[in-house]
Amino acid sequence: MLQISNKVIIPQSEIEISAIRSQGAGGQNVNKVSTAIHLRFDIAASSLPDYYKEQLLKLNDRRITQDGVVVIKAQEHRSQENNRESALKRLQELIQSAVVVTIKRKPTKPSRSSQRKRLDYKTKRGQVKSNRAEVTDY
Repeated sequence: MLQISNKVIIPQSEIEISAIRSQGAGGQNVNKVSTAIHLRFDIAASSLPDYYKEQLLKLNDRRITQDGVVVIKAQEHRSQENNRESALKRLQELIQSAVVVTIKRKPTKPSRSSQRKRLDYKTKRGQVKSNRAEVTDY
């Protein structure tokens, strides 16, 4: 089971995990052992609430295919178990990031005191810079 929120849980049966061989350098181990993890999660066929599905499908993420399948490949670690945990964690973070509600900012005017402080600061900085000027005697 993958815990997304207090009420939303994805059963392990909906997540397809397969072990594949890692890419890149690694010597003999990389050629013999399948340590990388290939995770597939079908959004449409999942038990996620409709809101979650809509938000995930709206995402412009390269890990989500045209068919609505999330594909994650984890191969950072040398052990298969660590890569499995990493892939599941990335899936969890992807789903959680899709449903975060952003609060729209209400534009406000700067307060009078903040405007006054800003102008006072500017005059003080101007004074400091003018005091650095070369002094000439006439």
